[in-house]
Amino acid sequence: MLQNVAEQANMNMIYLQTILKIIGVAYIAEFGAQIANDAGQAAIASKIELAGKILILVMAIPILTAVIEMVLSFLPT
Repeated sequence: MLQNVAEQANMNMIYLQTILKIIGVAYIAEFGAQIANDAGQAAIASKIELAGKILILVMAIPILTAVIEMVLSFLPT
């Protein structure tokens, strides 16, 4: 279903795959942090959350680059 919507919107499938991976990383990081919190390991939980955020940022670089390029293409030179 998501693939059909992306094709109708002329969206590159690489971006859709990356967004789905980012969502997966966010859920896994949150789940791991909650498990660590439940075990009384708040310091480890915060490190898991930080690692998840860094991984998401790194994975989002191609999407951010595409958005910046699109905005720059709209600006007059």
